[in-house]
Amino acid sequence: MNRIGILIVVAISFLMVVIPTGAFGQPFSIPTVSLSIGGADHSKASTTVQLIILLTILTVAPAILLLMTSFTRIVVVLSLLRHALSTQSMPPNQVIIGLALFLTFFIMTPTWQKINAEALQPYYEDRISGEEALAAASKPIKSFMLRQTREKDLALFIKIAGEKRPEKPEDVSLKTLIPAFVISELKTAFQIGFIIYLPFFVIDMVVSSVLLSMGMMMLPPIMISLPFKLLLFVLVDGWHLVVGSVVQSFK
Repeated sequence: MNRIGILIVVAISFLMVVIPTGAFGQPFSIPTVSLSIGGADHSKASTTVQLIILLTILTVAPAILLLMTSFTRIVVVLSLLRHALSTQSMPPNQVIIGLALFLTFFIMTPTWQKINAEALQPYYEDRISGEEALAAASKPIKSFMLRQTREKDLALFIKIAGEKRPEKPEDVSLKTLIPAFVISELKTAFQIGFIIYLPFFVIDMVVSSVLLSMGMMMLPPIMISLPFKLLLFVLVDGWHLVVGSVVQSFK
């Protein structure tokens, strides 16, 4: 042991001898744990199962919000807009996701009001069972997703799943509807993104051509085109147009 280690050991020993035990407070006591096995209590077991189901639903709630609402289209369009402006990380991801969330709440409010009136409130008042409430809550969600889903995408997943062609839109299962809805949303978002890209792409092409003709090949075109992009976006009130177009696309 080196000299520093010896000094540390001596100092700790001195503190343990000099400082009284009461100065460290009351001694820490470990609580006892007892396990007992008794008769089966079906009511407690049922409550435990319901609690486990509730916790499971809460864990998949972000996926439900992302894939069964308007969030996917909105966040993809806003991300493509940021790339079209060439502003790198401005607006930051927190702002884009926050705006997408609040726009999702705004768009999905009528659907959630139907779910509350047709499923949650009757269930809270013990007028319907849990299974009936789940079936009633799925109808408004299905109606919203079916309005935004292309028949081609829906037919693809029905064929892959080997299901029969549904006679009514209400007969489509959620396991088939959700992936079809997601790829339809992605296609729509990329179509909107392409339209957003066009004016900024023209600005980039004009600036690059001017710099090339002037022989300024070492100057990055983005440094010159970025102010013009921002000026154009502000003059046409771009946020108003983009957000309004995205919201209107769900009607």
